[in-house]
Amino acid sequence: MSVAERQLALDLPHRPALEREDFLVTTANAMAVAWIDQWPQWGQPALLLYGPASSGKTHLASVWRRVSGAVMVQPEALLERDPPELLVGAAGAVVDDLDRLLDTVAEASEIERALFHLYNVLREQGGHLLVTGCALPKQWALTLPDLRSRLAAAPAVEIGPPDDRLLEAVMVKLFADRQLRVAPEVIRFLLARMERSFAAVRALVAALDRASLAERRDITIPLARRVLDDIQGYTENEAHEEGS
Repeated sequence: MSVAERQLALDLPHRPALEREDFLVTTANAMAVAWIDQWPQWGQPALLLYGPASSGKTHLASVWRRVSGAVMVQPEALLERDPPELLVGAAGAVVDDLDRLLDTVAEASEIERALFHLYNVLREQGGHLLVTGCALPKQWALTLPDLRSRLAAAPAVEIGPPDDRLLEAVMVKLFADRQLRVAPEVIRFLLARMERSFAAVRALVAALDRASLAERRDITIPLARRVLDDIQGYTENEAHEEGS
């Protein structure tokens, strides 16, 4: 491939794949995937997915939205519009990162009341609500007793921390999303030295993409070593500054 061809490929917009067949299934997330595939036989109007950041909750929610015709409900919309208007005829809705939202907004009590109203409308219509969060659902800062009891009755499914197989698969997928070909030995080199999290994989792939494009070179072990050293050095400096 010529430099011009490679430059063109890397300059194409980065669009992550979000189809069901693109989701990478291991023991860490198999139960969550099974519940999504089981819809609409959930047994309750709501399903709760929880797990660490970048673990695939939003991806699975996107898969379910495509299958069910559900809508994504933004927090500000909960405060500004009634459920029938939010749903626009859909029989399902997704509320993403509810626990983080409740911990960071001043209107948490209003959001809870609006979410309870949305839950009731969906239940009456035979629809479903998918709610995601990071912490255990029983730890979510819910203060409205009616909403807390309804969500406590819903199935709560954990997406566990990523194992080595899943981290490798995610890295390969993210490189493919960016139309980058990376040799298996480079993948193994990175996995043996990087932080064990999805967020770290995303940051590392993005940094390698930028470095490869800027230097017009393939992603090799020497480039990977330098980029990894830069990222880890930056992280260590941040930690030092926060502790000083």
